[in-house]
Amino acid sequence: MGKDEGLKTRGGLKAPPPPAIDGNHSKVIRREPGKFEWKDVPLEPYKTDTAEYKGISRRELVGKRGESMKFHVRYFEIAPGGFSTLEKHEHEHVVIPMRGKGEAQAGCYIWTVGVGDVVYVSPSDPHQFRCPADAKEPFGFLCMVNSERDKPTSVDGLGVCHICE
Repeated sequence: MGKDEGLKTRGGLKAPPPPAIDGNHSKVIRREPGKFEWKDVPLEPYKTDTAEYKGISRRELVGKRGESMKFHVRYFEIAPGGFSTLEKHEHEHVVIPMRGKGEAQAGCYIWTVGVGDVVYVSPSDPHQFRCPADAKEPFGFLCMVNSERDKPTSVDGLGVCHICE
């Protein structure tokens, strides 16, 4: 879509130009056609304080540009063979796959998930997301998380399963 496409007019008046991506106002963040990229939303490192992950990137869609939201919406993408950090924290989050298939681990449960599934990660539940090495495409998902949240703690595998302990 062009920069003015999708804007409607009222009573024959030309619509104003679309609002800037930054600021606490209504807006539409356009996905680039055929891609899992969004206009004016840069690709960011997954994390900068640990190396306990592989092949994952993130894009902050909503919540980092002056919005007053109680939650943030991010898009993560994991390359085939990649994985997020195995971690736990006090805040909860919701993950909705948008591309490919992957694995969602919460505690000792591991689910295969795909487009349209919804994953809820409860507070303090160790969790990790993975894309199988033989996947034909990356595993991409939206992640909604509290805007005010605690710092995750890496988990080494011990203490992951409340059933097995």
